Amino acid sequence: MKGKGGALDRRSSARWRVLVLCAFSFGLGMLFTNRFWTAPDSSNHIMSQRRRQDQELQLVSEDCNTKRKHGADKDIMGEVTRTHEAIQLLDKSISTLQMELAAKRSTLELVRKGVPVTSETSQPRKKAFVVVGVNTAFSSRKRRDSVRETWMPQGEKLLQLEEQKGIVIRFTIGHSATSNSILDKAIDAEDAQHHDFLRLDHVEGYHELSAKTKIFFSTAVGIWDADFYVKVDDDVHVNLGAFYFFDVITFFWRKNPTQLYLSPCRYVAHEKKTGMLATTLARHKSKPRTYIGCMKSGPVLADKNLKYHEPESWKFGEDGNKYFRHATGQIYAISKDLATYISINQPILHKYANEDVSLGSWFIGLEVNHIDERNMCCGTPPDCEWKGQAGNVCVASFDWSCSGICKSVERLKDVHARCGEGDSSVWSALI
Repeated sequence: MKGKGGALDRRSSARWRVLVLCAFSFGLGMLFTNRFWTAPDSSNHIMSQRRRQDQELQLVSEDCNTKRKHGADKDIMGEVTRTHEAIQLLDKSISTLQMELAAKRSTLELVRKGVPVTSETSQPRKKAFVVVGVNTAFSSRKRRDSVRETWMPQGEKLLQLEEQKGIVIRFTIGHSATSNSILDKAIDAEDAQHHDFLRLDHVEGYHELSAKTKIFFSTAVGIWDADFYVKVDDDVHVNLGAFYFFDVITFFWRKNPTQLYLSPCRYVAHEKKTGMLATTLARHKSKPRTYIGCMKSGPVLADKNLKYHEPESWKFGEDGNKYFRHATGQIYAISKDLATYISINQPILHKYANEDVSLGSWFIGLEVNHIDERNMCCGTPPDCEWKGQAGNVCVASFDWSCSGICKSVERLKDVHARCGEGDSSVWSALI
């Protein structure tokens, strides 16, 4: 029994050792398991944070690069625009200098040939922005008076317009076939009263309008050093000036309610332009060799019984052909270099039956900017009235069916009242 008890004690002691060993092994395993699993979780968390930071930095970097790129693009486009404008100004200056040099050479050539120099050519030219020649005839006294009573300033205001805005307006007329006739004396008396005529060395006649146009530009260039020269008929309504105003303004408060400011992001201003001749010309001031008007290309009329018959229709090809593009004759404008070109080459510029066709032909083959300005050929009310109410006041208004305002003496006041820019607009002109 004693031997059996000792054996039992040994077996019991062995079991306990096995149990203790198992427990120790289990604890050791749990310890190592926790270490080996916890470490990778922590490492993965750190790596995730680093990757997230790297992505954020990359996004910020790309955004900055994009902004820098867009800013650079804007700078480049602005630089290109400024360079283009500078080139245009330089081109215009060169063109003007070339024309003035040619004009001086032409004057010297006349002096060498013994042609006397007039007081107009010997005196320095007056500076102006635009010279407007209103084409008129001996029989058009009532038309001239209707123009004076509407869109053309009179007396001191006419002089102020020249001095303050550089806008010169004159009725252009030549002389009769008979020297010092009653017609000429009537114009002399009218000029003494209003002081608004430019007398031309030209014999008046309906079929001599092309010659009169050449002489007008040549005479005007010799007296005024202007940026533009305009021809307009005396039965056309014209808006001379330009007036800017804003009609919608949105205000916003800052955090400090005592300070009111216009938000650059939300500010909305609808700019309206009215009174259009000066503004329209000013937009093209930097361009060289500019020819502005309502460009058209009408048919060449070979039939002798038609009003606008073209005796030289054969030069334009087969019957039914059209003229080249040219500005309609009611009103058009040309820049100084083109007016000087006409003055220099006046003796050899060909005259067609229609004055507007003749002018267009003189520029064929030249590097000329043809600008089709539809605001220079608006209709009479309601057309020009609707456009004016929309903030787009017309440069000129007339009826195509009459090549001017039909019955202009009776209707010009009404057209002016309904389509005019207002008396103060021309004095607010931004030129």
